[in-house]
Amino acid sequence: MAHSHDHGHSTANRTRLLIAIAFIGTVLVVEVVGAIISGSLALLADAGHMLSDLIGLIIALVAVIIAARPATDRQTYGYQRVEVFAALINGVILLVVAGFVAFEGVSRLIDGAQGEVQSTPMLIVAVIGLAANLVALVVLRGGAKQSINMRGAYLEVFGDLIGSVAVIVAAVVMMVTGFAAADSIASLFIAALIVPRALVLLRDVARVLSESAPAETDVAEIRAHILRTPGVVAVHDVHVWAITSGSHVFSAHVVVEPEIFESGRAGDILDELGGCLSEHFDVDHSTFQLEPAGREQREHQHHA
Repeated sequence: MAHSHDHGHSTANRTRLLIAIAFIGTVLVVEVVGAIISGSLALLADAGHMLSDLIGLIIALVAVIIAARPATDRQTYGYQRVEVFAALINGVILLVVAGFVAFEGVSRLIDGAQGEVQSTPMLIVAVIGLAANLVALVVLRGGAKQSINMRGAYLEVFGDLIGSVAVIVAAVVMMVTGFAAADSIASLFIAALIVPRALVLLRDVARVLSESAPAETDVAEIRAHILRTPGVVAVHDVHVWAITSGSHVFSAHVVVEPEIFESGRAGDILDELGGCLSEHFDVDHSTFQLEPAGREQREHQHHA
């Protein structure tokens, strides 16, 4: 059942990404042509951001396809972590784009060489970009809560949508007031939008790759739930980590009363503990080592 559920998510995410790639790829070409015709740095920045979106979406699509492959004796957890590496690449691409745009924007402002920017084609292309981003955003929203990879793609498109709005505002300002620097200012605004999203994405990637406990997981609360299970005396060597976003893994040594083993109730305890983690903490993969009271002390002495 779980495998079927995951496969359904994978197929849906693949479809979402294909639709988004089609929209973003088409508008990217339009924005590049528009930036050349209008001479707008802001539009070129938005096109560069959209290029990173397109690359990120393609990487995300490849990651979804690979992540759907079943586990093997070599890859015992399957290929789900490929999504995390895809998110890492996305984050790096975003930072590179932001750095380039910021450098160009500041250079134009310092030199005072704004160039001849045609605001009308700039505005038309930015509106087309805004519409495409809205469609892509709606398409990707359904998968953003299920996967760090899909969330990275969603955040990129969301940032590009705001970037398109910034370009529209800059074009309108230039049409009304003739303030040419609005183009460079808008490009810097787009760069400023990119950096925080890239850092958040990279932070989430670092949390998964370092096998830290997921941010939404309260390890103390899990420990308390286990200790409230009848027959459980203590719990130690608790570990919680994520293979990828939404796929949490748990392991612990659970000390139980000797009569649990004597009465043959060890299997019941394991079922109860696994059900507790799955129901209350969304942990599908849990491993418990049951130990009779007193064994944990000998184990610690052995490790020491």
